[in-house]
Amino acid sequence: MTMNWSEQVVLVTGGTGSFGRKFVEIMLNEYCPRKLIVFSRDELKQHEMRAAGLDHPSLRYLLGDVRDAQRLERALSDVTVVVHTAALKQVPACEQNPFEAVQTNIIGSKNVIDAAINRGVRRVIALSTDKAVNPINLYGATKLCAEKMFVQSNAQTDAHETRFSCMRSGNFLGSRSSVIPTFAEQRKQGKITVTDPRMTRFWITLDHAARFVVRCLERMHGGEIFVPKIPSMKLLDMAQAVAPDCQIECVGIRPGEKLHEVLLSDDEARNSVETEEMFVIQPAHHRSRENWQDGVPLAEGFRYASDTNSEWLTAEDLYKLVEEAAPPLSLMPNSTEHRVQ
Repeated sequence: MTMNWSEQVVLVTGGTGSFGRKFVEIMLNEYCPRKLIVFSRDELKQHEMRAAGLDHPSLRYLLGDVRDAQRLERALSDVTVVVHTAALKQVPACEQNPFEAVQTNIIGSKNVIDAAINRGVRRVIALSTDKAVNPINLYGATKLCAEKMFVQSNAQTDAHETRFSCMRSGNFLGSRSSVIPTFAEQRKQGKITVTDPRMTRFWITLDHAARFVVRCLERMHGGEIFVPKIPSMKLLDMAQAVAPDCQIECVGIRPGEKLHEVLLSDDEARNSVETEEMFVIQPAHHRSRENWQDGVPLAEGFRYASDTNSEWLTAEDLYKLVEEAAPPLSLMPNSTEHRVQ
């Protein structure tokens, strides 16, 4: 299923975030939609995006919050594609401010769904996280709720053309909230803190994630949760790669953290198929069964977890990806004189 992007009006909620900026950049440079709208609540970040060169006659910046249903519905006038990235994402902040997390991540998602249906948006994709699988913190629980709402909304839109899907991913390399900038900053003091030496995480670059979302938008039928095939890495190995000459202190796992993350549970695998670049969790409603017939059903008991992943990042892989994804961090000492032997 292809899309003529030159005819699309695309709106990105939370468009000033790390993912949103990369998505906007790729849209402007490669896909040239008829109009591209950045919808976010931070005027300073919008100004910084413009100052960084993300400006174009087809690009619009709108101030607004997904909590504001009326403003969101007005913003979606004439929009054909929505990429929903706006969320409160910091686990400790969500734990300490639970009602705020619910207001943004759950009620805000409901507002996006309602406005999209009311305005006749054609395709909507929401960014989710591995923390939504068997969640143990509030952030993961709110993202699980958002996933359920987006998937189920397809069963209620038979009379409409609006279709909803989700993209569930791991941690973004090069984002402002990535652990790598934290390690790079700690390196200056000669000591790196790691919660648990056994901890593993999934990793994906912003560029890979943004391009994957584009492909999902082009292929979605509605109701899918798309899971990209991405590598894992131990946090301890990452710390040693970023700061090989530093002391590493293990401080213990934090409240709300898992030792390993799961992108696809064994229960979800029974309703999923595999393609060359992704897993597709199909919805339970009636529309799902005639779609994705080119996908391969997963084996009984399959589970896509960061500790049993078949693809792992090496130190060299990490250097290359970070230098491509976050040029300011290319000054890592490892990138020249501290190569791992």
